[in-house]
Amino acid sequence: MSYGMKELAEAEGLSEMELLENATFDSVAAGICPECGYTTNVEPDQDQGWCEECETGSVKSCLVLMGMI
Repeated sequence: MSYGMKELAEAEGLSEMELLENATFDSVAAGICPECGYTTNVEPDQDQGWCEECETGSVKSCLVLMGMI
């Protein structure tokens, strides 16, 4: 299974738009590992963040997932 914006929004309990709004006005953004679904807060431009679950550099911020950065 590939994890993306829909799964990240569900995990955070927000809509995709709310997730993007929060990331726009904060210094951190929600991020997800597309390999295992692990979620964490990351830098808004993160596209290779460390995943604590599968131990890979695959965590991406919501802004990167949406192609905004």
